Amino acid sequence: MKDVRVRIAPSPTGEDLHIGNVYTALINYVFARQRNGKFIIRIEDTDRARLVPGSEQRILSSIKWLGLNYDEGPDVGGPYGPYRQSERLDLYRQYAEKLVKEDNAFYCNCSPERLDEMRKQQQSRGFPTIYDGKCKREHNQKPKNKNEKYVIRLNIPEEGKTEFEDVIRGKISFENRLIDDQVLIKSDGFPTYHLAVVVDDHLMKISHCIRAEEWISSTPKHILIYNYLGWHQPIFAHGPILRNPDKSKLSKRKNPVWVSWYKQQGFIPEAILNYLALMGWSMPDGKEIFSLNEMMKYFILKDLKAIGPAFDVRKLEWMNGEYIRKNQSASWRTKLKSQIYEYLEKKYPEEIIDKTIPLIQERIKKLSDYLPLCEFFFQQPQKYELDLSDKKGLIKQIIEELEKLQNFKEDDIGETMQNLATMLKIKNSEFFMFLRIAMTGKKISPPLNESMEILGKDEVLKRLRYFTSE
Repeated sequence: MKDVRVRIAPSPTGEDLHIGNVYTALINYVFARQRNGKFIIRIEDTDRARLVPGSEQRILSSIKWLGLNYDEGPDVGGPYGPYRQSERLDLYRQYAEKLVKEDNAFYCNCSPERLDEMRKQQQSRGFPTIYDGKCKREHNQKPKNKNEKYVIRLNIPEEGKTEFEDVIRGKISFENRLIDDQVLIKSDGFPTYHLAVVVDDHLMKISHCIRAEEWISSTPKHILIYNYLGWHQPIFAHGPILRNPDKSKLSKRKNPVWVSWYKQQGFIPEAILNYLALMGWSMPDGKEIFSLNEMMKYFILKDLKAIGPAFDVRKLEWMNGEYIRKNQSASWRTKLKSQIYEYLEKKYPEEIIDKTIPLIQERIKKLSDYLPLCEFFFQQPQKYELDLSDKKGLIKQIIEELEKLQNFKEDDIGETMQNLATMLKIKNSEFFMFLRIAMTGKKISPPLNESMEILGKDEVLKRLRYFTSE
């Protein structure tokens, strides 16, 4: 097999990298690494009207945060750079003019109004909404007036079929008469995706074009461009599109789609990639939790299922929680602490964070769950879920017993409090509920005795005296 070179080509027209693009990136990354190939990032920034400032930087940052380190891209160079389409306009124009010269493309000066009316008529008759060939029939020449707007369209044969072999889906065939005379160069001089992707993939020697199924209908246009220019086409593989649990296309209206949201919520990169790996593929032994290296060992591209898998944030939360719980090593604990520290709203003592991790590691599903559970460690609660104003007598007795403790450790705290509850004939559940509320403000918290030890004797007594002051 020739050298493997694969790419993803995100467009900086959104807030950040879309989670669907992460899925495509993962498949490309694994495929390349299995074969000692190259994984490349190319920025498709030709849609100038929709560009979002800062989006490119956020996209590249997110890819790196996920651990999908690329070999070539706009910020690391490469032998076929640059890797932004906006910096390659002369190339696209050159090949578009070559297609026109050889009668494989044509100039079109149809106005937007004419095209709108054409589509309305086609829709009213139940016909496909494709270009009607007016300028092609009239053999339009390039306008001499520089102010006259025109586009360059691909000349699709009127007869026959265009076919290709898809690694995942097998043979796919299209009737040429149903393929649109695609715009290749827009009136602003920028290329459309369809011309740019073919030129770039050829010049960057992309061996495999692995992308989402939404591009299947565009592939015959791309194949025709390859054929017209006399270029060898890459191997095509169209994976599934991620869908919402209700089977609708994954969109920001129904699900968070930007990587930045998942990072802010405290999802772990390894868990995100693990969950995405299960979208349309599974390990031979059926296990759900596995590393990227394990995926590389067993993944086979043609085994990817073509049916759109459901991306469920709740299931991702479960998997993220599994990653947090199952990793108990010192190195992982250090990593978890640093990540939690990064997601906190302000600077809190790292020593306390380190002590609290064992208390909440079994309880949280994502790192953003940490502060709601543990904020009481850093400051006295501002609100209490129960009114303890009628418990002054009980709290004074608790203070008296805790003041006697020389060794303020969880076992001694627990034994002392249990003995007091027994002496006062108060149910343990009620007694410790009152104490928990006094310490944390909430009915549910990390283990109480351990929490009190971390707070320390002075802080515990201070919080209790808050309820006995007049």
